[in-house]
Amino acid sequence: MEKFLLYVDDLIYMGSDKAMFDEFKNSMMIEFDISNLGLMHYFLGIEVNQYPAGIFLSQKKYVQEVLDRFHMKDCNPVGTPTSSDLKLAKNLDGRKVDPTLYKQIVKSFMYLTSTKPDIMHDVSLISHFMENPTELNLTAAKRIFRYLKGTVDFGVFYKKEAKSGWFGFTDSDYAGDQDDQRSTSGYMFMMGSGAVASSSKK
Repeated sequence: MEKFLLYVDDLIYMGSDKAMFDEFKNSMMIEFDISNLGLMHYFLGIEVNQYPAGIFLSQKKYVQEVLDRFHMKDCNPVGTPTSSDLKLAKNLDGRKVDPTLYKQIVKSFMYLTSTKPDIMHDVSLISHFMENPTELNLTAAKRIFRYLKGTVDFGVFYKKEAKSGWFGFTDSDYAGDQDDQRSTSGYMFMMGSGAVASSSKK
């Protein structure tokens, strides 16, 4: 295991050298029973498209399955996952919706955040109401469906660059929660053109 990790570190820090990669692959095939399946195209619901310019990760098929599963495949697309003036709060008098269905929707969204970090904040927001969801919460979730409908081809592109700099963004809404006055903060770190780490939490 230590030898394998050493080789992986070499690959990460030395860049994509074909001769070095072939040497690594051959040494692994000697140590372990490995089948060479060629370039990866699909892994755990994530579609991997490799081009000379870089690697593009998306979940187009999964998005379409989610839209179909929750009967939103014919919805009208929108350009943003939420309205800028939306403020969700616990509403004990609001009309209740099926909590099981609501949890299934939120969990489906959570899996999508790996290639769609642009919905991270909004998924975090609607997840606060999984125990007692109301129609207003479901409407907010449907807005995310509508955004996914319009951005089904979007994903994360890791551009092949000689030097990939690191940079990040962070923000907070400063006591934006109407129920407990707590803040929701988030960050996103990029390596070159692709997001490698993101978070949004209260």
